[in-house]
Amino acid sequence: MAGPWPDTAPSAADRARYADATPAPFWTDALPAREPEPPLRGAEEADLCIVGAGFTGLWAALQAKAEDPGRDVLVLEADRAGAAASGRNGGFVDSSLTHGIANGLAHFESEMEVLERLGRENFAGLRADLQRLGIECGFEQPGTLNVALEPHELPWLEEEAELLRRFGHEPQLLGAEAARALVASPTYLGALLDRTDQALVDPGRLGAGLLGAALAAGVRVREGSAATGLRARGAGVEVSTAGGTVNAGRALLATSAFPPLLRSIRRHVAPVYDYVLLTEPLPEDLRAQVGWRGRQGVSDLGNQFHYYRLTAEDRVLYGGYDAVYRYGGPVRPDLDQHDATFARLSQHFATTFPQLAGLRFTHRWGGAIDTCARFSVFFGTACRGRVAYAVGYTGLGVAASRFGARVALDLLAGRETEATRLRYVRSKPFPLPPEPLRSAVIQLTRNRLAAADRKHGRRGLWLRTLDRLGLGFDS
Repeated sequence: MAGPWPDTAPSAADRARYADATPAPFWTDALPAREPEPPLRGAEEADLCIVGAGFTGLWAALQAKAEDPGRDVLVLEADRAGAAASGRNGGFVDSSLTHGIANGLAHFESEMEVLERLGRENFAGLRADLQRLGIECGFEQPGTLNVALEPHELPWLEEEAELLRRFGHEPQLLGAEAARALVASPTYLGALLDRTDQALVDPGRLGAGLLGAALAAGVRVREGSAATGLRARGAGVEVSTAGGTVNAGRALLATSAFPPLLRSIRRHVAPVYDYVLLTEPLPEDLRAQVGWRGRQGVSDLGNQFHYYRLTAEDRVLYGGYDAVYRYGGPVRPDLDQHDATFARLSQHFATTFPQLAGLRFTHRWGGAIDTCARFSVFFGTACRGRVAYAVGYTGLGVAASRFGARVALDLLAGRETEATRLRYVRSKPFPLPPEPLRSAVIQLTRNRLAAADRKHGRRGLWLRTLDRLGLGFDS
């Protein structure tokens, strides 16, 4: 058994909690209905074609129009703008551009002072943009609570606090009693509270707000228009879809975990599925029992970790733990549901909050995360600089996507900036092997991470080897 989690299979009661749940992301399910933007039909021209209308693509469109209001920007989206990873995540907003300080130090130690400053500047810019654009997305800054569930994790809290202080944060270490006073879970042995440049949002409303702002700025969006091809054409590029083509001077790829248009991206990105449950609103008596008046976002410290938070309606979002990779890396709607993971999450939810075990889940969903070996966004160009991309966020991209859009636009323009000079931007993550080795490596790593959790955090030979290679496989 790893941590407090039961070593028995989920029960019928665990499954009953989500049996009637809507199989769709709550964030987008709760948005007002709207008519979709028209799909691409025939040939269109643009100065800039952006592939993907998630956070990166929409931020890029807004930034491109802010630079030059006369620039003709067209965005292609396979489904609905703001869906996929942008509309399915937990809504945690972290200023880190490197998936945390420890991971950043493992890859870019000499650049971490700059990267942390750029991350905090980006966080402040995001907050200012939301105010300037009038985007109401439930932005709040209650802080995040990282909780230890086993004795061997308590020193990790102290190490993380030291790192945070080194880079300008003001964390607060809490013992078991103080942690449980904030959020009443019997599983907590201690916690670290960090309020510096941490926030929560409703990602569905954020995506809808960015779309509305982009349309108001004159950006053309073509939904239901999956890009199927990309090639150089004349002095520009041609992006093709089933319904037509876009001839553009430049193209920016913001495709997340979806099959990329460039082989150079495919070598570095693996789509890993994450799953989430969401409860009905907490009745006042249960809210009193669980506390949580500070509304902090919470995550635990296992390699297989959970993350959870309250929504504006006092529903509990509870996700994580399993990270599911399937042979060949398919990304399909039918994979957004995974009963085995939902059952395990329901079981673990009841362990985390036994006082809430009678609640039912109203929504269940999942989706692919664009995972790479360094756990943070990477960049590149193609077609002699006419195409740029920003992908590989690995689940911490709500804020970093704004920065990723900025860097990709600068690369397209050939602008040298403080960011584009960094090895963080100029380098690529360690390439992932092709199948069948890719699947074998990922499954072995998942197995060994779970084993480390069972063995009080002790990392075996395989994980130690990955650590020495700087591949950063941890929580």
